[in-house]
Order: sequence, then structure tokens, then C-alpha cells
Amino acid sequence: MKKTFIFIITFFVLYFTASSQNKDSLTLRKIYDHYLTKSLCYSNLEYLTTKIGGRLSGSPQAEQAVQWAKKAMYAAGADTVILQPCMVPHWVRGQEEQCSFNSPKLKSETTLKCTALGSSVDTGPKGINAEVIEVQSFEDLEKLGEKNIKGKIVFYNVFFDQRKIRSGSAYGETVKFRAKGASYAAKYGALGCLVRSMTSVADDEPHTGNMYYDTTLSKIKIPAVALSYKAAEILHETLLKDPKLLLYLETHCQTLPDEPSFNVVGQINGTQKSNEFIIAGGHLDSWDNGQGAHDDGTGVVQCIEILSAFKQLGIKPKHNIRAVAFMNEENGLAGGTAYAKFAKEKNEKHLAALEADAGGYTPRGFLIDTTNGLYNLAVKWESLFHPYLVDRFEPEGGGADLIALEKLGVPCIGFEPDTQRYFDIHHTAADTFDKVNKRELELSGAAIASLLFLIDSYY
Repeated sequence: MKKTFIFIITFFVLYFTASSQNKDSLTLRKIYDHYLTKSLCYSNLEYLTTKIGGRLSGSPQAEQAVQWAKKAMYAAGADTVILQPCMVPHWVRGQEEQCSFNSPKLKSETTLKCTALGSSVDTGPKGINAEVIEVQSFEDLEKLGEKNIKGKIVFYNVFFDQRKIRSGSAYGETVKFRAKGASYAAKYGALGCLVRSMTSVADDEPHTGNMYYDTTLSKIKIPAVALSYKAAEILHETLLKDPKLLLYLETHCQTLPDEPSFNVVGQINGTQKSNEFIIAGGHLDSWDNGQGAHDDGTGVVQCIEILSAFKQLGIKPKHNIRAVAFMNEENGLAGGTAYAKFAKEKNEKHLAALEADAGGYTPRGFLIDTTNGLYNLAVKWESLFHPYLVDRFEPEGGGADLIALEKLGVPCIGFEPDTQRYFDIHHTAADTFDKVNKRELELSGAAIASLLFLIDSYY
């Protein structure tokens, strides 16, 4: 009798588990069908990138993007759209940068492609003309000391480690030279700072990105620019032949007073949990030199489409579902900080937060925080994603805009597409709409929406 009872219980458990998985599988298929046949991801991205363009925080384009996102979220079916205020930095690049070197020894003068790093100061109208000292690490600076560096321009010639399978790992190792290189160089009396662009592709497109001045290292702020891959190669090869060449650098950057801006938050109201939230977002701002397509227009439009998919498919979530367009990820994280502050003040309970900020490429998987058991639950859904070639569920998680939420104990998720091509165009003028593949964009969006559906159903 006991064995019969156990058999019956086991049968019903397996039956209901299989039934539930079949139901979920059908819903995921509907979500994918919506993204692949009805979504406005691609047309929304086209408008955001080609009609508005680069959207650096504090710029008129960033303000236009806020108003566009509000309209797009309502059009997608949001029950309400919230504008969360935040004060953002207003850095302006100014007229085009100039960089060239003169080598009397080699009887040559060469112009180098470069771009000022975000938050950099300017050189002044007369520019800087000085010798160059090449280094590969901060330790190199320390060994050289002030006597060898003072009055010169420091050139951080640091390559991506091509052995890294994840391109983001190589980026993470080199980006510190962009971020704090100027302050380390100024500590030893340097007049300016050059960095090799954070990329492994050998082209002539310089990559910008934010830097900041660490006043614990030096109170003096010196201008900082990135050289294109090819420009860095030319400078390196020429320095081997003529270490005394003179390099001219001219930038016209300005940091203006902070500007008011907003996160844009579109919400579908939950049917059961009125103060519990599941969110997915990307950052609305971008660098000024391109159109901000892969970084991060794709993430924004993919998450806005979640609202449309749920509404059109009749999915009535238990919890409030939010699509968030964060402001100021690129040079300050004011939006992410403001969102967490808003959530704390309103005593909102966030069950999970996802950020899509790695480009609109083919979906690969999710990096999921282990906090509150989210990873252990989500990994059980992995087989549901196999038909869509999404097969990586790993216990990591997070995103730059989610740092403040993570500190509040919210389980965070990073969406991971195939990023092998991402750093070819990251932070460059080449990050344009035409680089985005419509089908890849939609497949990734469907994966994100599917994961949010499952979290809402079972978490």
C-alpha cells in the first residue's frame, strides 16, 4: 500500500511538472513569435539612433530621448510611465581633437586619429607639445619616476589580451588605464595622457569612454585622449626609432554645470503583488561620437518591447513589470543611483533586476545573481531556452546601472549576447544603426522577455 501511495504521488508530481513545463514552453514560443514577427524593436531603434543620435547626458539629444522613451512606452502598452529625476554631468567635447607628432630625426610628421576621453579637461587653445614616454602598466610609471616623466606625455600602450574567450574580460583588464591613467601620470608630473583604444580590432577608429580624476593620486588634472589601434601602432613603432619625437595634442573639452534629467520607467501593473517589482532595462544615454546603437539603444528597445509582448499576448503578470531606460550610465551612473533611491523611499520590493548592456547580438545566456535563491531557481528553466539556442545560465549577475539596487539586496541579472564583435565598435563613431542585425536584436529581446515571464510566474 505504501509503495502504491508513493507511486501515485510521484506520478502526479511528474505529471504536473511536465504539464507546467509544456505550458511555459508554449508561452515562450508565443513570446518569440511576437518578437520575430510583430515587435517594434528595430523601428524604435532606427528612430532613436538616426533621428535623435548620440545622447550624452546633459545634451539636448538626451532630453529628446527621454521624451521619445516616454511616448514609446505608452505606445507599447504601459499602464503608467514614471519619470524619475536625477542630476547628470554635462561634459562637452568641443571642436575636433588634434594629435600629431614630428620627428626631425626621421624627417617625418604624422597625424594620429584620436578622441578625447569623457570628463577630460582641455589642453588650452595652444595645445601641448612634448616628448612621449611609453608604458605598459602603472608599475612602469613608478619605476620611471618623476625624473623621467615630468614634462612629458604618457602613452599607455596596453593591448587586449587575445587569449580571453570573453571579450569583456579583456576590456575589464585594460579599462583601468582609461579610467585612472591621467591621474597616475599627473602624479609624476606628466602634461597629458594617451591610451590605446579599448579594442582588439586593427582599425583607425578611436574609442572614447569615461575617465575620472582621482585627487588622492594628484590634484592636477591633465588632458586624456584615446588613440585608434592603428595610431597607437604608428606611435609605438616611431618611438622605437626616435624616442625624442615631439607630439602635439589639442583638445577643447568643457565640463558645464550638472543638468536635470530623468530615468524613464514604463510599468505594467501586477494582478496580485501591488508593491513587488521585476525590472529589465538598458541605458538611454550614449556617447556623442556615434549613434549609440549597440551601446545601448538595443537594450532599451528590447526592454520596452516586453510591455508590448505581455499586453498583446494577454500575459497578466502577478508582479509589476517595469521596462527602465536608465540615464547617465556612460559617465556617472546617476540614473541607477536615482532608481535605487526611489525604490527605497517608496519601500518597493524588487524581486529581480536585469540589465541588457552588451550589444544587440545573438543571445547566449544570462548571468544570474545567487541572492535569494534566484540562480538556483532560474537554472531549472535552462532547458526551456535550448530550442532558441540560449544555453548559458551562470551564477554571476549584475550591470552598471544595477549596482545601487544590488547594494539593497536585489538579485541582479546580466543578459549576455555574443560579444565577440562588441568591442570592435564600442564607444566609437561606428556604433550606428546599420551595424545592428534585426533578427539578432529580436531574438535577444525575446530571451529577456521570456526570462521575466518565468520569474514572474515562479519567484
